[in-house]
Amino acid sequence: MTNPRCSAEAGRELRRMVRINEGIKSVVSAAFKINLMAMNAIFLAKRAGQSALGFGVLSNELRSFAGDLQQQMAALREATSASVAAVTVLVKQSRVSRLLERAGVEAQGESKTLIQELLQLRAETRLAGSNQQMATLNRGLSHMIADTVQLVELGSVLARSAKIEAAYGGGFSVALMQVSSDFEKMIGEIRQSLESLSGTQEEDFVA
Repeated sequence: MTNPRCSAEAGRELRRMVRINEGIKSVVSAAFKINLMAMNAIFLAKRAGQSALGFGVLSNELRSFAGDLQQQMAALREATSASVAAVTVLVKQSRVSRLLERAGVEAQGESKTLIQELLQLRAETRLAGSNQQMATLNRGLSHMIADTVQLVELGSVLARSAKIEAAYGGGFSVALMQVSSDFEKMIGEIRQSLESLSGTQEEDFVA
């Protein structure tokens, strides 16, 4: 017999992946904005001259951070795609099992026995294989999200350092301070998105 619980879990997993992908889109959008902000900050630092040299260096580092973050999100999106593909296979297998069940109802004698044995074998094999595969994929996702959190902490340190350097920007200090505050705000939004991602990912282990 097909397992209704497996179908329900597959549906829940697909919905969870959709929420994770939405979180990834949010982080990618923020990383793109940081990249643009960093380019403008580098230009502004050049205009400010020697007094904003440190700010310019940090702005360049923040631009690199934005690129690294975008790459990390691309890898995370690939990982979620692998999870979706695995769940989709599970759903298709469940459909095949339901068709076999219908055939088993109409079958007689030895054919009916063979279909029942096939269904039992499929159920046992699918359950063991899918559980192991999903566990492996979810562990990978959790590690990648944790690595991204660490990367964002580095970005937060860079933004705070840029704010300190902005104070030494002479006549440009106010403008530089505003840019550094924008960096901090954007990274704060990324941190919130990652917290949401982590919470969604942990649903797999507590649901």
